[in-house]
Amino acid sequence: MAPSPVVTATIQAAIIGAVSNILAQAISAQKYDVRSKQSPVRKKRGATPFTIDWVPVVQFLIYGAISTPPNFMWQEFLESTFPASHPAPTSSAIASAAAGDEKALDRSALEGRLVEPKLNKANTFIKTVLDQTLGSAVNTIAFIVFMHAVRAGMEHRDVGSAGSWAFLTSGDTIRYDAIRWVVVWERARAEVWGIMRASWAFWPFVSLLNFGLLKTVAARNLAASLAGVAWGVYMSLVAARES
Repeated sequence: MAPSPVVTATIQAAIIGAVSNILAQAISAQKYDVRSKQSPVRKKRGATPFTIDWVPVVQFLIYGAISTPPNFMWQEFLESTFPASHPAPTSSAIASAAAGDEKALDRSALEGRLVEPKLNKANTFIKTVLDQTLGSAVNTIAFIVFMHAVRAGMEHRDVGSAGSWAFLTSGDTIRYDAIRWVVVWERARAEVWGIMRASWAFWPFVSLLNFGLLKTVAARNLAASLAGVAWGVYMSLVAARES
């Protein structure tokens, strides 16, 4: 039995979130090596081998898993409320009707060629605006709150004493009593507009392509997830800078 579209989309988003964070770590490590080559001490020691920190990878994987189902339902709501297309007569049907050719019209009807789906430009515009305002605001706030809350709960981690997998499997990964929700919310309020402004330089174009060219919610979620690799790298770099 094949998994449901929402399950497939959730798995895809979780994997892409993890991959984007690994790519961001590789980019950060490369930048660090380039800067460190200017140091005489580092020149003697050579480049530091790249090691993946699995803690932020797991954080991004979990966020992708828990954020995708509500986003999938949001996309379904947009599509059901503002359908991407509406039925319109085909060019051949219009030509036959203009010529008064009843036989051609009957033949087109039998072959299912009387009407075809036509892009609804107004609905596409409305969906893009809603997705990039209401949807973007909710997603951005959710991401910032999740990351700051998880990092506050993991603040007791001693990076130098144990590997990332040892910490993740220690049984003391998150201390919920260490999360100060007032502080988390204040940080979210301080960061949300900067991230949203950055997202408006990227996601509106993805939304227009999605709503204008792709017909199913599952296909749109896959395309958005693939575009999310680039965005995930950016967010990983932002999150690493803020941590």
